[in-house]
Amino acid sequence: MNPFHIAFPAHDLQEARKFYGEILGCPEGRSADTWIDFNLYGHQVVAHYKPPTSATQDALHHNAVDGHGVPVPHFGVVLSLEDWKALRDRLQAHNVKFKIEPYIRFEGEVGEQATMFFLDPFGNALEFKAFRDLSALFAT
Repeated sequence: MNPFHIAFPAHDLQEARKFYGEILGCPEGRSADTWIDFNLYGHQVVAHYKPPTSATQDALHHNAVDGHGVPVPHFGVVLSLEDWKALRDRLQAHNVKFKIEPYIRFEGEVGEQATMFFLDPFGNALEFKAFRDLSALFAT
């Protein structure tokens, strides 16, 4: 699988280093005064400086999925269940507040998956998930 690349806004690059580097455990790659590359499970995610804006300007939309308000937009990685549990435990140890607490979605159905949602310090929504059967990733 080819790594994906995503750039996202961050109004404090030192805070981005703390959250993505220390809390999520992403190794840092190249950087400049206005951006930082991070290795997110083999994918290139880049914090780009953007001055802060009002909360209403950047308010997330939510769509109902499995009885939860899923924030839109969001990004993340599909992990192994073992890695998902380790990340969940790491986030809990750092007292990260979840938008949607870790749980099993679509339990007993095709596409059953562990999922969790949280925001980075800049209001960007992240979802990390794990499938009991990865072949069900795109199953209908």
